[in-house]
Amino acid sequence: MADEDEPETVERDPDTSDMFGAPAGPKPAAPAEPSAAYTVIARKYRPRTFEDLFGQEAMVRTLRNAFATGRIAHAFMLTGVRGVGKTTTARLLARALNYESDTVHQPSLDLTVDGRHCKAIIEGRHMDVLELDAASRTKVDEMRELLDGVRYAPVEARYKVYVIDEVHMLSTAAFNALLKTLEEPPPHAKFIFATTEIRKVPVTILSRCQRFDLRRVEPEVIVKNLEMIAQNEGARVEAEGLLLIARAAEGSVRDAQSMLDQAIVQAEPGETVTAASIRDMLGLADRAQTITLFEQVMRGEAGPAIETFRTLYGFGAGPDQVMLDLLDHAHGAAVAKAIGPQALIMPKEQAGRLAAIGAAVSAGTLSRVWQMLLRSHDEVRRAPDAAAACDMALIRLAYAADLPGPEEALKRLQSGETLPGGGSSGPAPSGGGGGGAMSASGIGGGAVNAQARRVAPQPEASEPVPTLQSFADVIALIEKKRDIALRLDVERYVRPISFRPGAIEYEPAPGAPINLAQRLVGRLKEWTGQPWLIAAQGGGGAESAWERQKREEREVRVQIEADPFIVAVMSAFPGAEIVSVRNLPVPEVAPMSDAPDEDEDD
Repeated sequence: MADEDEPETVERDPDTSDMFGAPAGPKPAAPAEPSAAYTVIARKYRPRTFEDLFGQEAMVRTLRNAFATGRIAHAFMLTGVRGVGKTTTARLLARALNYESDTVHQPSLDLTVDGRHCKAIIEGRHMDVLELDAASRTKVDEMRELLDGVRYAPVEARYKVYVIDEVHMLSTAAFNALLKTLEEPPPHAKFIFATTEIRKVPVTILSRCQRFDLRRVEPEVIVKNLEMIAQNEGARVEAEGLLLIARAAEGSVRDAQSMLDQAIVQAEPGETVTAASIRDMLGLADRAQTITLFEQVMRGEAGPAIETFRTLYGFGAGPDQVMLDLLDHAHGAAVAKAIGPQALIMPKEQAGRLAAIGAAVSAGTLSRVWQMLLRSHDEVRRAPDAAAACDMALIRLAYAADLPGPEEALKRLQSGETLPGGGSSGPAPSGGGGGGAMSASGIGGGAVNAQARRVAPQPEASEPVPTLQSFADVIALIEKKRDIALRLDVERYVRPISFRPGAIEYEPAPGAPINLAQRLVGRLKEWTGQPWLIAAQGGGGAESAWERQKREEREVRVQIEADPFIVAVMSAFPGAEIVSVRNLPVPEVAPMSDAPDEDEDD
């Protein structure tokens, strides 16, 4: 009975073979756990051809041209950060050097169809391709033993290929032993080195290798790779979640694939993996909330900023991670100010918010905020209570975010102006509790010590504070303040999208000045006494005032040209044209007088 039951306890895998290519024998039945035969995504989707390499088009193009012309180097050095494909590229290069099929008898980068040696090289059992880790062979004796076999010709393949990973781990003596062989190698030997620490490799070794710097893979390229894998795996992941993974991977495809492997199991089978679950998995704070926190800090709102941080902290965001996000937002606002929101790799709505912050403040302010955040991040990491340190950092940032820089402060002090701040906490008490004492020397032959007081800019007492409820109110205020240049630019180039008190979004018309948003922010803050966020978006705006005026003039002209009287006049006088259309003022009619005229004859 035992023999009859035996076939039920074993099964044969037709796709499995032993190392010699013969079909494998019976194997025990698969265990109940479904993960026993699972292959992680980073291994399952490892590139099998050069076309599958993501983000390394420059290297592939160089290798393809070198192979086509027969100018193949005897040693290659592959360097880059983790997970960009150094080891994978080395294995593909070993296959390409020894590629041979029924029709191809020379090195080739076209690996779509496996050659005679490809399977053995992929499985790591080809006797002419030696792949080893330099960390386990650091001694000079081991390197000499390895190099003793270089002088012997390959057994089966075209070249004897040595793939040495993490080559920077070799000792100085081992590098010296390798140097002579690398300088004058036999024609049948090729060396492929991979390292993440290129600076630790001696220059004498680098000068004898063809070097390829594998670049970090851009987030959008990683997202496309993750979308393909998720589709093949039958998993549904939100696009924002894939973008979070791509950003957290920092240019490493392998890291991104490992994170996706973990993210897929965050939801039940058949359900969609949400961005929120991926954010919790990665330990990230809600990016929209941290941008809100950054906006509150830049407006000087210390209290709301602390409340927002404590909400994030309650949901599990680490204080150091919040500081890193604020650093990222300061960088994003500065980049958006210099280049535009299209340079930010993030959702359009978030990029627009950071661009609005960049337009509202000067480059010097963003630079100072960046320096303060760097110091605050270090304090938060070293503090015994990280949350308390983060609170203090936010208070300091909110207090000093919009204080004038040293140069501007000196100019204002020289002219006798009061140094304003942008916060809402009122004037600072005397005695050093404010935004820090600023000292300047050489002004009028002496030294001046000034205490920067955070006083919100207020209009003159004689003028009421203007209330702006629409974009038309903004144009009217500019006209009232007689800023002719700003009025002309706003009317000509601003296509309003949305308006709310304190925030304006608009589409810039072609030819708009780069600093238009910054000028408008400065003037509105000066006239209204409150901060404004003004963002230039890519499209969707209404007509500008100048465009609306021109359209109305065209419509009036069309109506006039269609008037029967005008048509008759134009027909009676051939060659006549309408030069311009003007509205003449209606003359006032004097009231009739009952008194008789003194001289009826007149």
